[in-house]
Amino acid sequence: MGRRFTVGMAEYRMSDNPHDTLCIPGLGSCVGICLYDNKKKFAGLVHILLLQAIPGQKNIFKFADTAIPALLEKMFQAGAGKGEVLAKISGGARMFSGTNSLFDIGKRNVEAVKHTLRSVRVPLRGEDTGGNRGRTITFFVGEGNVEIRTIGGEVRVI
Repeated sequence: MGRRFTVGMAEYRMSDNPHDTLCIPGLGSCVGICLYDNKKKFAGLVHILLLQAIPGQKNIFKFADTAIPALLEKMFQAGAGKGEVLAKISGGARMFSGTNSLFDIGKRNVEAVKHTLRSVRVPLRGEDTGGNRGRTITFFVGEGNVEIRTIGGEVRVI
């Protein structure tokens, strides 16, 4: 029987148990990045808050530009195959209507995540981002599927 792990803000979790699920409840402008080695059924999930590291901040899992490479390295150290990891992302909502695009942190977070994934050569295989509603994501380790429940909306699987 698998376990369900909740990943909080600026946290990550990894699993190689195909019965486990990794979950981020209530994503708003933050982005959940699901990294997955399909051959080894090895998964990692990180919950980023901001696009790039701020000097003096110690938690590297808070920022897209540092969290993704760090999680990827931890996955490789634990046995994930180099060149085998794929990504799926969700979140990045515009949570405050009326703000101009400069303050649309959700959109900027998604752009930073995509840029970082390209820079570490991890292909993006699915996404559910943007909009103006929060989401809860559940990552099914054995399948590599991500279920997205949008608040007041539908359920999607990527």
